[in-house]
Amino acid sequence: MKINKSFYIVSFLGFIWLNNLSAQVNHSEKATTRFTNPIIWADAPDLSITRNGDDFYLISTTMHLMPGAPVMHSKDLVHWEMSSYVFDTLNDNSKYDLIDGSVYGRGQWASSIRYHKGKYYVLFSPNDEPFKSYFYVTDNPEKGNWKLITRTRHFHDASLLFDDDDRVYVFTSNKVFELSPDFKTIIGNQDGTEVFQKDASETGLLEGNQIIKKDGKYYMMMISWPRGGKRRQEVYRADKVTGPYEKKVILEDNFLGFSYAGQGALIDDKNGNWYSLIFQDRNGVGRVPILLPVKWENDWPVLGDNGKVPLTGEVPLSPFKPKNHLVESDEFSDKKMKIQWQWNHNPVNTAWSLSDRKGFLRLKTNRVVDNLYLAPNTLTQRMEGPKSSGIVALDVKGMKDGDVAGFSAFNGDSGILSVVMENGKKFIVFSTNEVSLDNKTKTVTGVKKEEKKRIPLNSDKVYFKIDADFNLGKDLADFYYSTDQKNWTEMAKDYKMIFDYRRFFMGSKFAIFNYATKNLGGFVDVDFFRVNISSE
Repeated sequence: MKINKSFYIVSFLGFIWLNNLSAQVNHSEKATTRFTNPIIWADAPDLSITRNGDDFYLISTTMHLMPGAPVMHSKDLVHWEMSSYVFDTLNDNSKYDLIDGSVYGRGQWASSIRYHKGKYYVLFSPNDEPFKSYFYVTDNPEKGNWKLITRTRHFHDASLLFDDDDRVYVFTSNKVFELSPDFKTIIGNQDGTEVFQKDASETGLLEGNQIIKKDGKYYMMMISWPRGGKRRQEVYRADKVTGPYEKKVILEDNFLGFSYAGQGALIDDKNGNWYSLIFQDRNGVGRVPILLPVKWENDWPVLGDNGKVPLTGEVPLSPFKPKNHLVESDEFSDKKMKIQWQWNHNPVNTAWSLSDRKGFLRLKTNRVVDNLYLAPNTLTQRMEGPKSSGIVALDVKGMKDGDVAGFSAFNGDSGILSVVMENGKKFIVFSTNEVSLDNKTKTVTGVKKEEKKRIPLNSDKVYFKIDADFNLGKDLADFYYSTDQKNWTEMAKDYKMIFDYRRFFMGSKFAIFNYATKNLGGFVDVDFFRVNISSE
């Protein structure tokens, strides 16, 4: 049989094409199994994690933002989706409503989440009066429906443990408390049992306690700040819940030149492999989670590359495709607010609507105030690194004299793009605000305002854009406006964003706002919020 030469040529080229395609597919498959730290380039501090089978649930701190105590879900420890919030509002006092004070940097602090016998439990202590702890429970974090079980005494940075015999313990710093099965009373010593004394090298607080039990031993993960030393992650180990405990430093690393990483948790997977989730302070963007593999040597956990954070690694389990992300765009076309949004303090629910104008979020003025920090119904989402850009579209036809509406890189120091209505005329204004707070009540004692640029606005529709760069040494934001989404005018360049534990204690947020300085009755309609994340 005679075969044409062209047959061999076509066959050979086809073989090469198939091999190249196979190589591309294999490369793609391998690429999807790698991850780069941080696994979340956004503010998600005070990490506590639990597991039920294939499902991991992570809880973080959002303090004065509502709803609060965000619970995230993953199946591979790298890719996370938002599942629920433990509560919609906190109502211990009027400060949660921005009345007679505030809860900036307070509210819900470091939480502990645990799965036990078919239920999920959360413990946290608001760092505010009255100093009490909350215990919540749900059957399914995906559906939310968290129920408040009880309130007890305050436990700072506490961790919950259900022991093998079902006894319930709370660990905080160097003390352990045993609780009744209903969490309502402390069993035994009401002041807790001191399980170790700090050695001479421990000169500051021991914070962020996260307890686990492995192979009959108890392990407490904590950070310390030795005088003249560096922030570090430690573990305390004992054979009995009440000790004696011995200590080992397991991580001391200013990963990629940022602050020293520390404070987190240990978790295993169903295959018996172990990992640690720890956060790192990254200035303006906040505190970002990093993932480290863990191996065990002589019954001690060894984190990452012998106590150093790895830049990259293999995704530990089958890659998980989240149904949403921690930061998302919104066209405001749904019947309810997207889960990514949080209000600054408790919202006034009568003053916002997704139904008054279909496809828009309407923000109505509801309280006369003179600055953004006292304004209810400021809507926020996390900024994200390394770079992120947010655009908001506003219809400002409904504004009244004295109203201020706009878009902000929101924090204790804020860069603010506003539409200001004065004497029947509208202006676009870029300003900077620096808030001062009373240390005890967090009352706003003053706001240093500096108007940097003002331009007349002759349109009822305006678009504001904030470009943020959180790369090392940057923390810079650029601000622009447009009336057509095509031609953008720069209003400010290289605004420096900050992280300040004395005030907000969180990373900067994209914030949409509308408030009245003279009279009520005005409103703005938000058409969309669109965010773009860059990996540069």
